[in-house]
Amino acid sequence: MKSGLKVLWLLIFALAASIGSQAMAKEKIKIEKLADLPRHTYKISVKAVDFLDNDTALNALASQLKTDLQSDLDTYEIDDKTTLKDYYHSLGLIALLEGRYDDYLAYLDKQRALEDKEATKLTMGLFGRAYVKMMQAKTVEKKAFLKDALAAEVGELPYDVVGDDLKQMKAQTEIITPTLMSGSLEASVQPVLDGGDGTVGKDIAKTLVNAGYAVRYFIPYKDVLHDVLADYLASHEVKKADIWAARDTALNKDNPNAKPVTVCIWDSGLDTDIFKKTGQLWVNKNEIPDNGKDDDSDGYVDDVYGIAYDLHSNKITDLLQPLKSAEDMTKWQHLYKGISDWQSNVESPEADEFKKDMGSLSRDSVGPFLEAIELYGNHAHGTHVSGIAARGNPFIRLMISRLTFDYHMIPETPTVEQARKDSAAYVETLKYYKKMGVRVVNMSWGGSIADVEQALEKNNAGGTPEERRALARQIFEITRGALYEGIKNTPEILYICAAGNADNNVKFEEFIPSTFDLPNIMSVGAVDQAGDETSFTSFGKVDVYADGYEVESYVPGGVRIKMSGTSMASPEVTNLAAKILALRPDLTPVQVRQVIVNACDEHKAGDRVVKLINPKKSIAMLASMKEMGSVEN
Repeated sequence: MKSGLKVLWLLIFALAASIGSQAMAKEKIKIEKLADLPRHTYKISVKAVDFLDNDTALNALASQLKTDLQSDLDTYEIDDKTTLKDYYHSLGLIALLEGRYDDYLAYLDKQRALEDKEATKLTMGLFGRAYVKMMQAKTVEKKAFLKDALAAEVGELPYDVVGDDLKQMKAQTEIITPTLMSGSLEASVQPVLDGGDGTVGKDIAKTLVNAGYAVRYFIPYKDVLHDVLADYLASHEVKKADIWAARDTALNKDNPNAKPVTVCIWDSGLDTDIFKKTGQLWVNKNEIPDNGKDDDSDGYVDDVYGIAYDLHSNKITDLLQPLKSAEDMTKWQHLYKGISDWQSNVESPEADEFKKDMGSLSRDSVGPFLEAIELYGNHAHGTHVSGIAARGNPFIRLMISRLTFDYHMIPETPTVEQARKDSAAYVETLKYYKKMGVRVVNMSWGGSIADVEQALEKNNAGGTPEERRALARQIFEITRGALYEGIKNTPEILYICAAGNADNNVKFEEFIPSTFDLPNIMSVGAVDQAGDETSFTSFGKVDVYADGYEVESYVPGGVRIKMSGTSMASPEVTNLAAKILALRPDLTPVQVRQVIVNACDEHKAGDRVVKLINPKKSIAMLASMKEMGSVEN
């Protein structure tokens, strides 16, 4: 769940919409979680890239997908809004492919009726609605008509609500090309077809249909949308009010009552040089640096600043995810700034270079390029998170606990054996935190059973779809159980985790660890600089929300760039928790949680309550507390 450039969001962003609820017959089977939905399979007899220009193959797959999606809706009672939106999004897209324009608009209306995020609701189907008007008008001057229709749609939108979403939409029009689409399919789908008998599941089938739509219907008109959005943004550019600066608070390094507090960043590692200079790095004084020995007999060699595990849960001593070469750091720092500026509609040489690089990719180079970006994201992620957690707190002591994330488009095959090894590493890691006196652990990562099942499918592993479903459940429950029990058995530590970036209900999709219902864990969603929910933040089990949009922090080497994600929101809450504990080390995790939650400001998002942290109010509450129990409501 790391923040970074995503690949498949490039597909049909203009149709990312939702649907309205429908009356459910009593005989329908109620679905309690995503994994309970049936598996559908599709036999693919052509290359993945053929869906970009083979109408027969595309139409046949779309027709079969439509039948299965409608069958699910007729058979099952699905209350989860995100899942319903996804079903109707796909059915609406297929309606466009089949020229059923009124059906598309009906599906779009249903999606909008379910959408709680105001900006998403207003921008949903922006291109699709204008495209339908153009097709129904049967005009010869299609692009001119489309531009006028889009301008009318966009011109009515309130900039203060939709500005950030439109910036990202404009950015996507600048890099999506047939080459990028074909290269993505070559890297992410073709290996699945080559490694098996050509049978794929629903998610891959939707990817192929989405790609076929994008190349035929969106990309030929993307320049029209880009120009309309560029004109709108140029004429409405007003910076959203930033509520966070006024809420922030910094601790005085000369405060005689403040105490050091150990905070673990359980992530992809961090650049120790940055935090050595600030004096904010935790140090194990019982370990001698770089002698290749376990001096304090704690089970870890050279754990002076923390511990690390590789992708297979073997203990290692490298505390930062390495890049492939030393030269890569400067190159990718530069590129990552370009990605950040590009997504934010900031004109810069770095943004121009990123767009140039994307535009010059050949089909064969798309996959390696995207994997290199993901690798740098892993390299930078933990350091960026750490900088947010440490801001304004001279008393924080950052402990490193490195996980290693897979950055390949086709991940390694999940196995029961590896799940057990991972689980053992989790248990040992959590015991280490307890022994070393960690008070807060930041976890800006997570996963779901769907991730396991999809990884199995991408490797043609696990047998039949039903056998694969069962194996995914077994693997997921092994790791889920170990992590849950480990957190439960360390009640003296407060765990703060990112809710997720998939704009979904994490409870329905069984996303961990954010769905753990324990008194010593907090799940954090992301809002923007004005306190409005971001388009990407997940929900369903979110305790508080914090700034997760274009948050500036360090990356390895000391450069500062902006990143977005619930990965950035989580350490904002960790930052507050660490400050509370520096001032009141006697508080328990439950009490720290209460201080944070009780000071939140609330507003509604549909039928959900969004609780925004208010660091200044939380710290002020401490000053009025006389005893530990006084944090109660």
